[in-house]
Parts: sequence; C-alpha cells; structure tokens
Amino acid sequence: MIIPIRCFSCGKVVGEYYEEFEKRTSKGETAEKVLDDLGITRYCCRRMILSNVDLMDNIIKYTR
Repeated sequence: MIIPIRCFSCGKVVGEYYEEFEKRTSKGETAEKVLDDLGITRYCCRRMILSNVDLMDNIIKYTR
C-alpha cells in the first residue's frame, strides 16, 4: 500500500491515519464521521486520504 505520508498542500502528516480510516470505513462508518473523529479537518488533508487508490496489486503483476 502506497499512501502519501504528508499532505501535498499543507504538509500535515496524514499517512498514519490511513489504516484506521480503511478499517472503520470497511465496517460501514461514513468517511465524514471517521475523518472528523481522527481530527482531519482541512479539506486538503481529507482529499489526500479520500482520493488515494491502492494500486500495489496492479503494479506487482509487472515486476521482472
């Protein structure tokens, strides 16, 4: 899983929240509530977590 460690816009560390975000949203909680509970209030930081797509499984197919 490749998640950006810091927000590209403001520089806040967001990588440490991704695992908790994935776990809670997969259980059915809304993304808005989870991000609020984790303390991610800036829209730029929310964008970093919400827009991340896990491409590692697709990339591994093409290793030599």
